[in-house]
Amino acid sequence: MTERQYGFGIIGCGVIAPFHVRAIADLPNARLVAVADEQIERARDLASTFGVEQLEVDALLARPDVDVVCVCVPSGLHAQIGIRAAAAGKHVVVEKPIEVTLEAADRLIAECDRRGVTLSVISQHRWDQGVQALKDLVDTGRLGRLVLGDAMVKWYRTQQYYASGDWRGTLKLDGGGALMNQGVHYVDLLQWVMGPVERVFARCRTSAHEAIEVEDIAVAVLSFANGAVGILESSTAVYPGLSERLEVTGTGGTAIVEAGALKVRELKDEKGETSPYGGKAQPSGDGSAGSAAAANPADISYLGHREQLRDVLNAIESGGKPAIDGAEARKALEIILAVYESARSGRDVELPLAVRRA
Repeated sequence: MTERQYGFGIIGCGVIAPFHVRAIADLPNARLVAVADEQIERARDLASTFGVEQLEVDALLARPDVDVVCVCVPSGLHAQIGIRAAAAGKHVVVEKPIEVTLEAADRLIAECDRRGVTLSVISQHRWDQGVQALKDLVDTGRLGRLVLGDAMVKWYRTQQYYASGDWRGTLKLDGGGALMNQGVHYVDLLQWVMGPVERVFARCRTSAHEAIEVEDIAVAVLSFANGAVGILESSTAVYPGLSERLEVTGTGGTAIVEAGALKVRELKDEKGETSPYGGKAQPSGDGSAGSAAAANPADISYLGHREQLRDVLNAIESGGKPAIDGAEARKALEIILAVYESARSGRDVELPLAVRRA
């Protein structure tokens, strides 16, 4: 029996769109039909580069051979475009974050549910080998009772980066800065591994960039529902950009993921207890400077996108839910918005947040 092939369309032809193009090309049951962007020249360039059709947005949504639409527009337009795609009967894959407000995210989720189409939000690092290994250590109980979970995304973006698009660094379309745009992946990973966040205390600053409405440094203390605590740090002001890290400690040991690879795996059930004064994990590598994955977005592997799109197609085929559906992606957004609220108020913020309806 021949496996059904799904036609994809991409709306939004900026930096992230080629990742979707390459991911789709790698899947045997997927093909890219067309791309669209309000900036026609950008769409033409992408279409020419990859040898696909360039269409207007309405024409792409009207195509009967487009089954799935990848929404790669600025964050504050995700719901608007995603809702249009769902109304056209298309399954929807939205780039991170799901949206910039809970109200908009909820509208998108509700419309996809109403139309009976699958919604997934990109968080491709869940498929990193190191992250998968860490999650397995947690799920199998080898780390014991979780007590501490930290996520650090210390990247660097120049002033030119923020000037490269009129939506960058704006509250309306970017929704936030280092945390909402760059750190969102590791917010997702942290809550996926550690469980729900109950309380947040945070500080945000715009310290190294000018003429932007959003933070370039965010630091938060998180309290998890399981009793663990943790630190969340995200920045675009750390020259020249460091590899992102996820550090998890339980009563049974510690595991650290750096740039998607499991760098530290110290387990009591393998090594036994230390002396009364503890020990010290040996550093991996020789300490020389390596290339941070964040240095140039175009250099990041598309394989995580491929595996997530594979998961989406499997969900469509089976009638089940993708690993990261709208409700799952909403969790990271809510944590980020709680960080922002705490930074504004100077107080602890409890989750869940109240949703401000339009």
